[in-house]
Amino acid sequence: MLDNNQTSKTNILNSVVGYSDAVLKKEDLEKNGTNFSEAKGFVKETIGKLHPKRIQLRVESIRIDTASTKTLVMVPVHGKNLPPFQAGQYINLFVSIGGVLTARPYSISSSPKILKSYELTIKRKEDGFVSPYLLDEIKVGQQLESSGPMGSFHHNPLFHGYDLVFFAGGSGIAPAISMLKSFLSSPEPFRFHIIYSNSYEHDVIFIDELRKLASDHDNFTLTEFLTREVSPTYKGYRGRLDKSILQTLLQNPLAKMYYVCGPTPFNLHCANLLLSLGVKFSRVLIESNGPPPNPELMDGWPDSLHPTKEVNVKLGDHFSFQTKVGEPLLNSLERNGIFKENACRSGECSLCRVKLKTGKVFSPEEAKIRKSDRKFGWIHSCVAFPITDVEIQL
Repeated sequence: MLDNNQTSKTNILNSVVGYSDAVLKKEDLEKNGTNFSEAKGFVKETIGKLHPKRIQLRVESIRIDTASTKTLVMVPVHGKNLPPFQAGQYINLFVSIGGVLTARPYSISSSPKILKSYELTIKRKEDGFVSPYLLDEIKVGQQLESSGPMGSFHHNPLFHGYDLVFFAGGSGIAPAISMLKSFLSSPEPFRFHIIYSNSYEHDVIFIDELRKLASDHDNFTLTEFLTREVSPTYKGYRGRLDKSILQTLLQNPLAKMYYVCGPTPFNLHCANLLLSLGVKFSRVLIESNGPPPNPELMDGWPDSLHPTKEVNVKLGDHFSFQTKVGEPLLNSLERNGIFKENACRSGECSLCRVKLKTGKVFSPEEAKIRKSDRKFGWIHSCVAFPITDVEIQL
């Protein structure tokens, strides 16, 4: 019969990193005993390093990508490596603008192999509140606060496989290029196809880099679409992606995994095209870029209700304010000095939940409200549009 030492030497598990040390630690505990006081706080400290609630960042450099887009290269203030992330995840960037504390989620566009910095690629949003500030006011050396990396929009090798297609609309290319960099540096047999749609030829983010990578790597395919003005030399597709074109682009579509990121109408269009080809919904992962910009155009919006109509929002007995029905509830709360913890601002993470006591709100399909929340009246304020006077509880 083998003793512990002999077992440790012959056990196949000895090839597992850390196994031998664990056996020796177990023997020491059996011999001497412990109340584990020496390990107090270790788990909390480790979790804090890997998944911090807040990160202090500094703008190391700013790169101009297109006339409407810049990339902020963010480094840790304290000089250590940043927390690890999965390609496709985002951080929530906190800013104070005109006395209003708010935040916006931005996908990390750099490779997860590089943790000395995060790159955030930011496109100007027409009539936006935060993107103009980040593009026009932020300077090199400025410090900002963010959440840790988060989000479920990333490759899962157990369920997604290695034959992957990414539909990117505009700035939705940010998580796609992070995935691409990760896949191209991996020994795994990835096949990655980016179908990239934009409005104008002069405003396509990362296009030169993407074309070069597609030329250099047999396992990466790039398909370009432009929906508006194009030059005579443009070689991609013109107009919107449709079913017939998609059928020519995809071989054996039911066996692939699909990622979709862009404006809400783009996301819905791509998802419907895939479903029309027989792709199971479980094979389509969608990342929303914030609340829908035109909720009045979505199914379920009340007839004849104009988005500029004003309603009253009441909190308790002593505070209320007016807001437009076309503005997300979270935005109006922030404008009135009320900060509610948030992250995704697209209905997924549920950090911004509030309880709806009276009144009605419009919640689009992307608001992933749990059955229990519906039962007890909880809503996701980031994608909840008050369509009547409401009373809420934070």
